[in-house]
Amino acid sequence: MSQTQETASVERIEIRSISAKSVIAGLSGIFVELYDNAIYGFLAGTLALVFFPSSNPSTGMLLTLVAFGIPFFIRPLGAAVGGHWGDKIGRRRVLIALVTTMCGATGLIGVLPSAASIGVVSPILLVVLRFIQGFSMGAETGNGNSYLSENAPQNKRGQVVSYANAATFIAMMIGTLFAAALTAGLGNSAMTAWGWRLPFLIAFPMGLAALWVRFSAGESPEFEKVETDGLVVRNPLWEAFASRDARRGMLLTILLPLFNSSGYFILFIYMPSFMTSQLKFSAVQGLVVTGVALLVGSITSLISGCLSDRFGRKPLLAGSAGLMVIGGFPCYYLLTQKSIGLALLGVVIMSVIFSGTFGVVQTAMTELFPTRIRTAAYGFGYNIGTAIFGGAAPAVIAALIGLTGSIWVPAVYLVVTSAVACVTALKIRETAFLPLPE
Repeated sequence: MSQTQETASVERIEIRSISAKSVIAGLSGIFVELYDNAIYGFLAGTLALVFFPSSNPSTGMLLTLVAFGIPFFIRPLGAAVGGHWGDKIGRRRVLIALVTTMCGATGLIGVLPSAASIGVVSPILLVVLRFIQGFSMGAETGNGNSYLSENAPQNKRGQVVSYANAATFIAMMIGTLFAAALTAGLGNSAMTAWGWRLPFLIAFPMGLAALWVRFSAGESPEFEKVETDGLVVRNPLWEAFASRDARRGMLLTILLPLFNSSGYFILFIYMPSFMTSQLKFSAVQGLVVTGVALLVGSITSLISGCLSDRFGRKPLLAGSAGLMVIGGFPCYYLLTQKSIGLALLGVVIMSVIFSGTFGVVQTAMTELFPTRIRTAAYGFGYNIGTAIFGGAAPAVIAALIGLTGSIWVPAVYLVVTSAVACVTALKIRETAFLPLPE
């Protein structure tokens, strides 16, 4: 290749790397995923009545939370399959398929008959759709964040990937506010009868919009380079397990996001129902506290991503996890004081601390692996950790609270996982100032 051609190639890649369409294409599926988690979490009590009617309300709620956690245990399989194809045929093609299945499954939940209509078939169908969602979610993480990282200029990877992190907060906020507005406007009886369907049905038009963007966007320039150089491997996940460095990287992707997984599910998914059922706040108060925390988190996650480009990933990851170890119990204590003002203060502080990890961790994990195996290795390891320590968290915490009678279970869980994440972050090498490995 001549020098002129090389220069043109570099310029073309740089233009594509800062394309707004590429950024939106990368984060659109993640947006839908978190929107679904938010509405499912907020409507957990209503869904328990629709799909798991029981003479014991606690049993119905526990089964609903188990159904919430189910997708996270299928995610590693989705990550393995989706990562395999993302590393073989490209991120863009796989992302197009994933947003179709994810939005389709979410929308179909909105048309499911209730258990009162078709009996046990109803919760079975819900679980099947949750499995499809989980498979798609598992594949989405590795492909979506790799796509964003590979499109970003070297000195702005943290910033670009943090757009997706902020989008997750915004998606959760929109989903929660939409579900809350419907509940306030329609009332509990109408929501149980039919209103709960509307937030899920919105996934259909959201999916069409995401499809249009992903069809319009180009492929990751990093993958195109690997493809052009003939470096595409036959079995990416197998190669990852065969490499000592990649095996170590996958272990890090399991342990490093522990705080990210537990913090997200406790602070933003479980918190609204926990505040109403255990701390006796009103549903509106729970919504206000969670909504403000999400708004603050969306801003501070962007700041964290930018700071990591300047100071490195390691200080943000270790620092935020360490701060949660120190501040987790005091902030949680503020929640237990039955004051909306103190509860708001405690959750917002935890949200700011959490953003130091949430805004950075996905970028750091994409930088651990070469492009030829990135989506498979990163996605597989990350989703194993998320399944064990994140997806199961609401059901495990609810069960432990019922067993022990202690409302401090969530705080203990959060602090312990933060401590493990902090130690892990101290052991990683700094990758912020290096080009992505090929």
